[in-house]
Amino acid sequence: MCGGGGADGRGDGDMGGGILILTLPILDNHMHLNPSGRCLDAVREFARAGGTHIVLVSLPPWSLGIDINSPEDYRKVFDKILKIARRAQEAEKVKVFVVLGVHPAELTKYYGRLGLSRSVEIMRGGLEIARKYVVEGRAVGLKSGRPHYEVEPGIWDASNDIMRYGFELAKDAGCAVQLHTESATEEGLAGIAGIARSVGLPDGRVIKHFSPPMVKICEKHGIFPSVLAGENAIETALGEGTRFMMETDYIDDLERPGSVLGPKTVPRRTKQLIGKWGEDVFWKVHKENPEKVYGVEIDI
Repeated sequence: MCGGGGADGRGDGDMGGGILILTLPILDNHMHLNPSGRCLDAVREFARAGGTHIVLVSLPPWSLGIDINSPEDYRKVFDKILKIARRAQEAEKVKVFVVLGVHPAELTKYYGRLGLSRSVEIMRGGLEIARKYVVEGRAVGLKSGRPHYEVEPGIWDASNDIMRYGFELAKDAGCAVQLHTESATEEGLAGIAGIARSVGLPDGRVIKHFSPPMVKICEKHGIFPSVLAGENAIETALGEGTRFMMETDYIDDLERPGSVLGPKTVPRRTKQLIGKWGEDVFWKVHKENPEKVYGVEIDI
């Protein structure tokens, strides 16, 4: 599983005009790794570019060749993700934090075969199992959300119910929730924040994965943006503050190489911008923010 290995290669990679980054942690807040993809080779690329920490998010079960017919089947998914995380840490000396849960697209995939109520029951059960992994210290957060594409009203309502349940479980576990949702708008973010607050989940514990650089709007509604580190997005975000994290949403699919962004993107973008913006802002982005959101220690 997750083949590959070799020298670390991390440290003083020369990027962004010859600037050497020796002490700054660099975290990719949303990355996927797949044993059938590049896996450890992708981690090695990230490390050699200067990356030090990864938030590894569970893939949809079908990406791992796993069929879901009951909540207990999610253990196969979660255990495989944890095994990948261990291999990455051992081989490449990168610290890996794991986020486990359900993908909103699962509901549209399952309900034709299992029925809507059973599909909801299974996904809620999957979130309950993910919560146990968090409580046991094997994961740092949950994954949930709602479809980013148009669906019928019943699916939309059920997706919101699953997301709400994820918020309830996160409140009980004292952890954060990464969300996969529709494109971010202030109206949509306000609605999500309202659901989170209705169950008592503290502000700052809901992370909008694949976020545009809407730092001030997210702060207004208590949502924590994980900004896709594409061209100009990080500079735009920094123009509004430092209350965000950076991600690639690297999907590790050999048929879609480099999608969404390649594993070197976050460390490279950080190094390119540090000359203009300084190390302090990226200390906030890569260390203080994830420590606060996930309750972890970002050591270097």
